[in-house]
Amino acid sequence: IKKIGNLIETEHPDVKVVYTRNTDCYLTLQERANIANKAHSDLFISVHVNANNNKNVFGCETYTLGLTKSQSNLDVAMRENSVILLEDEYNKKYEGFDPKSVDSYIMFELQQNQFVDKSISLASTIQQNFVALGRKDRGVRQAGFWVLHKTSMPSVLVEVGYISNLAEEKYLNTEKAQNELARAIYDAFVLFKHDFYKKSGIIIA
Repeated sequence: IKKIGNLIETEHPDVKVVYTRNTDCYLTLQERANIANKAHSDLFISVHVNANNNKNVFGCETYTLGLTKSQSNLDVAMRENSVILLEDEYNKKYEGFDPKSVDSYIMFELQQNQFVDKSISLASTIQQNFVALGRKDRGVRQAGFWVLHKTSMPSVLVEVGYISNLAEEKYLNTEKAQNELARAIYDAFVLFKHDFYKKSGIIIA
C-alpha cells in the first residue's frame, strides 16, 4: 500500500494520502473506517493478501460492499471480519454484529450504499489492470466487509493474490510484483480521480 501511496504523492501532489497505519500494528476494523471518515476521504482502498485451504487457488479479486451471493465470498468476508472477535466487548462495539453468523450479513443486503456504482467502477478498472499484467482474474465481487460497510465514501478491498499458493507467494514477495500491482491499482486511481473531478466540475489542466 505504501508503494501506491508513494506513486500518488509523487504524481498528484494535490491529493492527500492518509494511511490507516504506517507500521505493522493492529487496528480494529472500526478504527480503520474511523480514520478514513475523520479525514473526509473521497476514496478508501484496502489492500490484502488472501489465503485458501485449497493451495491450488490463485489470482486477484476486488471486493465492494454488497450482498454475499456465494459461499466463497461469504467465507472471505467471515475470515476478514473475524478479527473483531479478538477485541474486548466486540459485541457492543460492532452493534451486535457476529462475523460467524450468516444472519448478521443480511444487513449488507438491506443497506442502500450510495457509493456502490463508483466502487464497482473502480474495482472493475483494478481487475482489468491486473489482467493486463497477466494475472488470473477472479473478478469483481460483493461481500459484507465491515470496514467497507462503515466507510462513508467509495471503497474497495483488493486481494492481490494467495499466499497459500507457493508460486504466488514467491511472486508476491518480489519487488517486481509489488511494483506491478501497485502501479495497476494506482492507474485505476488516476481514472477514478479524473472522473471524480469531471463530475465535480473541476477542470484539470
